[in-house]
Amino acid sequence: MHVLATAGHVDHGKSTLVRALTGMEPDRWAEERRRGMTIDLGFAWTSLPSGATVAFVDVPGHERFVATMLAGVGPVPAAVFVVAADEGWRAQSAEHLAALDALGVRHGLLVVTRSDLADPGPATAAARAELAATSLGAVEAVAVSGVTGTGIDALRAALDRLVARLPAPDAAAPVRLWIDRSFTVRGAGTVVTGTLGAGELRAGDELELTGAARPVRVRGLQSLGAAAGRVGAVARVAVNLRGVDKETVGRGRALLTPGRFRLTDLVDVRVHGDPVAGLPATVTLHIGSAAVSARVRPLGADTARLRLHSPLPLRIGDRALLRDPGRHHVAGGVTVLDVVPPGLDRRGAAAARAAVLAELPGRPDLAGELRRRLLVRRDDLLRMGVEEPGDPVAGDWLADPAHWSGLAGRLAREVDRHAREHPLEPGAPVEALRRRLGLPDRALVEALVRPPLVARGGRVSTAGAGVPAELVAAVDRAFDGLGDRPFVAPEAYRLAELGLGARQLGAAVRAGLVVQLADNVVLRADAPRRAAQVLARLPHPFTVSEARQALDTSRRVAVPLLELFDSTGVTRHTADDRRVVAAAEVAPR
Repeated sequence: MHVLATAGHVDHGKSTLVRALTGMEPDRWAEERRRGMTIDLGFAWTSLPSGATVAFVDVPGHERFVATMLAGVGPVPAAVFVVAADEGWRAQSAEHLAALDALGVRHGLLVVTRSDLADPGPATAAARAELAATSLGAVEAVAVSGVTGTGIDALRAALDRLVARLPAPDAAAPVRLWIDRSFTVRGAGTVVTGTLGAGELRAGDELELTGAARPVRVRGLQSLGAAAGRVGAVARVAVNLRGVDKETVGRGRALLTPGRFRLTDLVDVRVHGDPVAGLPATVTLHIGSAAVSARVRPLGADTARLRLHSPLPLRIGDRALLRDPGRHHVAGGVTVLDVVPPGLDRRGAAAARAAVLAELPGRPDLAGELRRRLLVRRDDLLRMGVEEPGDPVAGDWLADPAHWSGLAGRLAREVDRHAREHPLEPGAPVEALRRRLGLPDRALVEALVRPPLVARGGRVSTAGAGVPAELVAAVDRAFDGLGDRPFVAPEAYRLAELGLGARQLGAAVRAGLVVQLADNVVLRADAPRRAAQVLARLPHPFTVSEARQALDTSRRVAVPLLELFDSTGVTRHTADDRRVVAAAEVAPR
């Protein structure tokens, strides 16, 4: 299927033309038929000589309904521009063309109607000249009469040539169906309609609905009045939604593939049209079928920041239209450059941002986004519109290659600096390194570790960097003179004499040189295992005093040693405060 929108001045015969082509009545409301003027969007379809199906979105031409016209044109890839031979180019002809140009519509057909009332030549020449100066460029023109039928066959052939030139839709793209109508069907519930420009919808799909707190599910689909299990782009489609009230959906909302769009109320854009400096402070942004108020902050000669009154599902590269509601004037089109722009709080930030925006291509660019953002989550890039973001460096994080290489060098320097400042620690803590490098996730620190760096126990150190020799020597001296009494702890004064304070003892514990039972109570690292073996040979149950004597140590050591055994399951208490050995070994703590 192909979908085309009509455009042109009021009463130039757009609806009559659609009626003549399709045999269907595009004006749905009795008021429209009574007044002979389209007020809301109309829809009709027909088959062309080639067998292709074309659907028309018939839009109102009156200036009071420009917002409705834009809702119909916004999602459609091509337009049938209608000019009456007897009236020629008029005010709404110019406004409709300005809208198509602002939206970047590149495919169209000029139809000069009412050729039975006047020579179509002058109107055709004038209209083609106007269209040629816009994104539509040189277009084919056909003169017709909706009343007599003259030229209708030629028009059908021209429509065939037009749709053959349209680019193929991206069937794999995520769905963003802008809703242009919603209603209730008895026995079915809420139904919404729209033009599916890309992707595919299936019955049973779960979708996000803008403005809704939870996902919605597709109960059923129709296209061209027939039920369908799936509908691919480009197509007019009606979607029956399960569990959604009609009041919660309406024109301007959108159905979205989950996880592929970001709702944003702040965007940086490139403006095509009026000078940015001349834009009013408040404009209306039109995209798809949505229209929201936006505050304008000029940045560069052709770039600006828009703060939207309501968030929209926008992506980099989107085309939208700005309209000055005060002057009823199309101010121009915009290309979305950034949907997650940085703050502009510091002095000079706006000028710097303008320089950045001047270089942006206006299309999703993986290398460019990484270069500007340095580190970004893969899902965030997908929501911005960057397809195939590549392989993450850690978790779902992607990094600019140059920045990532620089971080690896900084990490090595930070590890060396920490080793110099804290020689007793077995490496720099990962969390401290994360803060030093300004990284958002500990996983990024660990992913940066490359030989000769090693990550172990939540710390990063240089491979081969062992325990300081002076610490080993001090520990050895502390136990000198204790002979073959492995369960005797050096006295506190002796530890102090040797410079083994709290920090040094902590380093010795982490290095596996000693086990610390209490403040200033340390034993060699293998002492608990050997003590458990001695106690296992005692008659059970035994008292603290019997354990102390068997170990040939003091109560100062025996009590915290037995408490260690109790906490690790090596020993257990009996009813009379005695102990039995439940296991033969205990791992050093």
